[in-house]
Amino acid sequence: MPKKSEETKEVKKPAEAKKPKKLTQAEFEKKVIELAKKGLTSEKIGEELRHQKIHPKDFNKKISEILKEKNLYTNPDLKNVEEKLEKIKKHYEKNKQDKRAMREKDRIFAQLRKLKKYFKVQ
Repeated sequence: MPKKSEETKEVKKPAEAKKPKKLTQAEFEKKVIELAKKGLTSEKIGEELRHQKIHPKDFNKKISEILKEKNLYTNPDLKNVEEKLEKIKKHYEKNKQDKRAMREKDRIFAQLRKLKKYFKVQ
């Protein structure tokens, strides 16, 4: 049976993960613009930054505001629906007999049209 003094020994913690250095507002904006030029939406940029241990809430401006200033903003809702429509169109071109895909293509096209009307986009 172990002695009392052995039970109360402190357990050494492993070396803590190194914290990334604190970014300035300008560096943060530069990083956001760099990711936007890769084709990421504001949602995906935020996700990518959090993976790099950079939290967007620590900075003054929202990601979408930064992108709007630089004219790089694309509405994520519209972009996602447009990509979905392209995939279904591509599938339907290969598979003309697929009636469900034809109906889905029409449905998503209508959804895209409604979103464009809502966001007042041409």
